[in-house]
Amino acid sequence: MVQVPIKSASPTNVILNGPALEAWLNDLAENIIQGKRLNRHEALRLTEITGEENILKLCAAADRIRHECCGNVVDLCSIVNVKSGNCSENCSFCSQSAHHPGVGSPTYELKTPEEILAQAKAAEEAGAKRFCLVSQGRGIKYNSPKDNEFAQILETVHRILDETSIKPCCALGEVTAEQAQQLSEAGVTRYNHNLEASENFFPEIVSTHAWQDRVETIKNLKAAGIQACSGGIMGLGESWGDRVDLALALQELEVESVPLNLLNPREGTPLGDNERLDVYNALKCMAIFRFILPEQIIRYAGGREAVMGELQHLGLKAGINAMLIGHYLTTMGQPPEQDQAMLESLGLEGGEAPIPGDFSRSH
Repeated sequence: MVQVPIKSASPTNVILNGPALEAWLNDLAENIIQGKRLNRHEALRLTEITGEENILKLCAAADRIRHECCGNVVDLCSIVNVKSGNCSENCSFCSQSAHHPGVGSPTYELKTPEEILAQAKAAEEAGAKRFCLVSQGRGIKYNSPKDNEFAQILETVHRILDETSIKPCCALGEVTAEQAQQLSEAGVTRYNHNLEASENFFPEIVSTHAWQDRVETIKNLKAAGIQACSGGIMGLGESWGDRVDLALALQELEVESVPLNLLNPREGTPLGDNERLDVYNALKCMAIFRFILPEQIIRYAGGREAVMGELQHLGLKAGINAMLIGHYLTTMGQPPEQDQAMLESLGLEGGEAPIPGDFSRSH
């Protein structure tokens, strides 16, 4: 994707406030709605916006981009941890790692197709349109030839398609080009594989595999015709520049769906003592991602209840147009009925949001 510099009335060495900031943001938003894209320098200007009042102005402009480029449907999906704990990787934020198992983190082998199918039906009943099967580990790419877990996952995908109307997604770690094709043939249309952080910051949080390994999997999925669901975690200790670089990397990879997780520190992990993000800095992250990724599905993911609390609704007016509903991998979510009520109060509709290129403003 070509990045086109956007003309700005704001000198780069001036921080705007009040009406001048609002006018600049509205001009920027309009240019983006018309098809222009931010370069890194322009995106970094947005990170200089501070103060609750000014951040809310940034959010309002991001919400306008969301409305004009994506519409008012909020994408609802649910996830299930099909295999938990004893993970070979040392991701410092994760309580499932064998290197630093978190306090109270569950450990179990692959669930049966019947168990997973029951949870898929419950997710469908709660209003989710997609249901993601998530497994620990570096990826099925490294499974033993005698391991039948991938075959069992494919069988489960077939059963979900046969017995429900929910769309099955997967998050099974790294995959080969051949495995991506098998997933596509089984009926998987979207696959989650988060970049987690910028290429520069990634070695600070993971040393057992490389950022480029994740990029390779995303390219394999895209080549097989599977939509890429890839995002990251805010609050790991990364800089604003790292956050911008992550968003730009996702733009370059042309991913369709972008989960934004907000670190909810897990006791026993290396990041267990990290402070949670400030609510307004979390909103600022969401808004900047919308400015950089105007047509992508940007999803409220893990940590939204813990970080945002009673201000969760503000995220849905800051560029967010998707949510995970129900429980997460190792933490509890809030009741889906509460999420549905929040959407209704904001004039939004739960459903399946359009992927980039599919939304028409005439609808």
